[in-house]
Amino acid sequence: MTPTVEVRSIRKAYEGHVAVDDLSMEVPAGTVFGLLGQNGAGKTTTIRMIMDILAPDRGEIHLFGRQRQPGDGRRIGYLPEERGLYRKMTVVEQLVFLAELHGVARGEAARRAREWLARIELAQWGDKKVETLSKGMQQKIQLVATVLHAPELLVLDEPFSGLDPINQGLFKDLIAEFRDKGCTILFSTHILEQAEKLCDRVAMIAEGRVVLSGELAKLKRERGSRVVRIGFAGPPPPLAGLPGVATAVLENSHATVELAPAADPADLLAALAASGARIRAFQPVEPDLESIFVEAVRHAR
Repeated sequence: MTPTVEVRSIRKAYEGHVAVDDLSMEVPAGTVFGLLGQNGAGKTTTIRMIMDILAPDRGEIHLFGRQRQPGDGRRIGYLPEERGLYRKMTVVEQLVFLAELHGVARGEAARRAREWLARIELAQWGDKKVETLSKGMQQKIQLVATVLHAPELLVLDEPFSGLDPINQGLFKDLIAEFRDKGCTILFSTHILEQAEKLCDRVAMIAEGRVVLSGELAKLKRERGSRVVRIGFAGPPPPLAGLPGVATAVLENSHATVELAPAADPADLLAALAASGARIRAFQPVEPDLESIFVEAVRHAR
């Protein structure tokens, strides 16, 4: 299937500082794709190049299976990291204005705006000026403005930053809903816990470069065998020096063992059995996204 977004070896530098360096990635159609990295890793610069706000110094960006075309903006819902609304407009005026920019007729835009406001429990605020809304209410309005024109691609730059718990839930529900409708969702975040719950695929970047990418479930499976959790029925034996043990942390009658690269867990299990240890549990531990990211960055340096 043709990727909705394809980034080919893009680079962007500012006054000698390389923000994005030879970055490539593909966002398959109909997936939730997380662009992950710490603040300053190059996520926003990459998003802005995808949105044609910035031009790459080199490389190419394809949308919907081809080079970007002038009308593509109408097919995209974009929520930038720095958000803002026209404070003197009423809420409905604001939503209608932004929907019209994406090709929605005024009457249809007004109808959709009222429906969405009812859905997010702000129906009574439709004719109020934006400046009268609380911060949390304005966050909801910004989200509605991003999706009112029913985009095929959602591009969300740090969507969870600064959100209260209620609006975090609203954003997550909306991402899941649009994915179920076949929409492609690309979002950047440094909050790996949120990405782990939502993403089908990820690209992890550090210092402007991709250090790891792929299907999230596959990445976890591939790295799950590196950590094992062992339960002992008696005193744990010394673990240092046993086959494949890189590190070991003892907690009462349990041990969490990180295996060396290419080590076979079966060899460790056999060595433990030969030592006379009484083992009641021996199971791989699925790593969380944060540990995968830290390892990927460490090996990339």
